[in-house]
Amino acid sequence: MSLPALLEAIEAVPEFGRLVSGLPPLNTRLHASGLPGSSDAVVVAALAHASPGRFFVVISESVSGAERWLADLESLGDSSLVAFYPPREGFGEAEPHAEVAGERVETLERLGRGDVRVLVTTARALLEKTQLPRALAQTRLELRKGDTRRPEQLASHLESIGFERVPMVDDVAQFSMRGGIFDIYSFGMAEPVRLEFWGDQIEELRHFDLASQRSTRDAALALILPVDGQLTANGAEAERVSITTLFAPDAIVVIPEDSRVSPELTRTWDEAQHHIDLARRRGEDTPGRSELYATPLETLAAIASHGILEVFAGSVVDSHSEFAVPGEVPAQFHFPIVEPEAIHRDMKRLRQVVSDGIPTIILCDNAGQAERLEELLGEGSGGGRSVLAIGVLHGGFIIPPWGMSAEGLRVLTDHEIFRRERRIRRARRYTTGTSIESLTALTPGDYVVHLEHGVGIYRGIEKVFVRESTVEVAVVEYEGGSRLNVPLYRIDQIERFRSASDISAETPPPRLHTRGGKRWSQQRDR
Repeated sequence: MSLPALLEAIEAVPEFGRLVSGLPPLNTRLHASGLPGSSDAVVVAALAHASPGRFFVVISESVSGAERWLADLESLGDSSLVAFYPPREGFGEAEPHAEVAGERVETLERLGRGDVRVLVTTARALLEKTQLPRALAQTRLELRKGDTRRPEQLASHLESIGFERVPMVDDVAQFSMRGGIFDIYSFGMAEPVRLEFWGDQIEELRHFDLASQRSTRDAALALILPVDGQLTANGAEAERVSITTLFAPDAIVVIPEDSRVSPELTRTWDEAQHHIDLARRRGEDTPGRSELYATPLETLAAIASHGILEVFAGSVVDSHSEFAVPGEVPAQFHFPIVEPEAIHRDMKRLRQVVSDGIPTIILCDNAGQAERLEELLGEGSGGGRSVLAIGVLHGGFIIPPWGMSAEGLRVLTDHEIFRRERRIRRARRYTTGTSIESLTALTPGDYVVHLEHGVGIYRGIEKVFVRESTVEVAVVEYEGGSRLNVPLYRIDQIERFRSASDISAETPPPRLHTRGGKRWSQQRDR
């Protein structure tokens, strides 16, 4: 049994059939309740599967909520049909964080190609205006071996769409020219590419490794996408629009129960003006708020013009919807799905639960966790009615048996069984070259910040044995003496926080974090 099998289980529920045939038309909304755990995401994934001509948009109040939906939807089916459009991390037009900037432009490019079935985004991202949707048609490039293009014109075009010209490419949104060799690392690329020109013709097109700068394999295509917030293509700025202008008229907007869209839009609108005022006091030439953001009322109206599906975990539906129309009585669809039994790390309790006759799938984060759980359960537990599978969902649920033949289905997650917080690990979209300067700038005793673990003390470079090979690592010490070995190819995860020479009576040392503790994750989220 696999995660896509969950879609089949949901599709077999009679209420799902009613929902598919009763999806809301324009300017209307409906309620779907009885969807605890991740069953709401399963229903949306099943709707996309059962309605191949429809486009779905999930609007979360926060980035963390959006990432929960994204992780669930990607686990449930074809992840290539799901995309995330994140908000900018700041309130200006340019996005300095490459991961965020890249995901925004890649998602918009895919939307333009009709390559997205389910879009996950946030209320704040809908409020933001960007030049990208209009500029992509003018600035998007596809380069192939044999194409004819003048290198000087290509360089000028890249600079006009936000690329940085550097002596050697070691990060995304950069390019370099060395004689007839042209290196480019663009958003939309899994790896950077190297073009070899003979005159104005591309004779070779290959990927290359950022660390060694050596060519690795042939590339069929180099897709060049612009950098958000830094567009001057053709000497003129493109019109700024909200992403809501890209939604098909018959798109279905999904509003999760915990999303309060209107207050988040208002908060973003007010904070945007505050940050624009600060930027102008610093002498920055910043566009006005109405140029960078749609108003909350405009955004709410754009959302309400589509069919809206509000999803709820329990049977009690919140009647104070932000999208309610006076006198409107939205259609109600109530699923029989319930929360799973609490296990509380009790393996005896787990054995009893999975042996009650309802087929059970237990989702584990990885193979090691599945092996551990299989050992704890013991061979043959559950009478063959339970299976372990590798996959991650936010929360479990139970589809009770109904009718004469339906057996129902129970879904459990290992992080709920062991009362652990689910950690969503998103892979980095872009690699970066290891900067030798970043290592030589550190001195043992300096305080550093690691992306995942927080503030620690840098103790230098050591060699460690991993299986049958030797790996060089940067050693970081944390509260209590715990040490973290960071491979040099992941040194980009470390930044210097404070030099050891800066510590004095007037400047005390920073407080160290504990590896695996919650304090750093809470600070980072804030």
